[in-house]
Amino acid sequence: MNLWFFFGFIFFISLALLFFLWVKVDRQYISSKTVAEAYDRWTNDQLLESLWGDHVHLGYYCDPPIGKDFRTAKVDLVHYLVKWSGLDKLPKGSKVLDVGCGIGGSSRILAEIYGFDVLGITISPKQVHRANQLTPDNINCRFEVMDALDLQYENETFDAVWSVEAGPHMPDKQRYADELLRVLRPGGVLAVADWNRKDFIYGKYNFWERLIMNQLLNQWAHPDFSSIQEFQQHLEQSDFSRGVVEIDDWTNATLPSWNASILEGFKRPKVILSLGPLAVIKAIREVPTIVLMNWAFANGLMYFGVFRIGD
Repeated sequence: MNLWFFFGFIFFISLALLFFLWVKVDRQYISSKTVAEAYDRWTNDQLLESLWGDHVHLGYYCDPPIGKDFRTAKVDLVHYLVKWSGLDKLPKGSKVLDVGCGIGGSSRILAEIYGFDVLGITISPKQVHRANQLTPDNINCRFEVMDALDLQYENETFDAVWSVEAGPHMPDKQRYADELLRVLRPGGVLAVADWNRKDFIYGKYNFWERLIMNQLLNQWAHPDFSSIQEFQQHLEQSDFSRGVVEIDDWTNATLPSWNASILEGFKRPKVILSLGPLAVIKAIREVPTIVLMNWAFANGLMYFGVFRIGD
């Protein structure tokens, strides 16, 4: 047998197997437990942290986008959202709740750079453990395991509520909005950034969009996405409404993140290899979903929405 044919055959079979695993062995949302398990696994294998740093969210590249290092863009997103939301106008020592804090990247910036008293919550015990490991003792920042749909705090506890890319994991978007606002004091600052689907006033999904959306939901434990307009209504119509909610579309400013997240693997191949052969498979396993995310955000199926309480 020709040697090149043999290696070509093995390569084709490997790709076919990976595609089968991607399509069939999904991470479909079943309950909050499946979300916690997914993030526990991602935290334990340290693949995302090793490639992307301690910020799992997208980066901010300005609009029109400019060239940036991926990790720098992620930090920039925090600073741009702080300024856009008005969080920077709060005095030092203000109590801030970071809902869906991951391993604490944003929480540490809010505490260290802006001087806030930050409490980060996530549904993943492994993320809380890792966040505590990464946080120096001199930073006023702590972390707890908690469901964002059942915040264990009294009404009007926090001066600001911050949440980045947590909403897609929430099965009840109205309750999510209610909880964010319930614990926010009157006159406090709301800063939310999320992945949002296109609004149905612009038409239902076509056949291909339904297939793509199905994969975007099932691969990363998302029960559903809301549109920017829908989540704005959830916030404004909440029993705990704090007034008019202003929105903006940061899709163009964050779009380069998807390709950049893949390129990090090519820039740091030793990082992946150092984590073992399984890490290579896991890294390749994520690529199709990232490619679909890039297509969806570039073609109007998905948007990156930001939300704040207006003056």
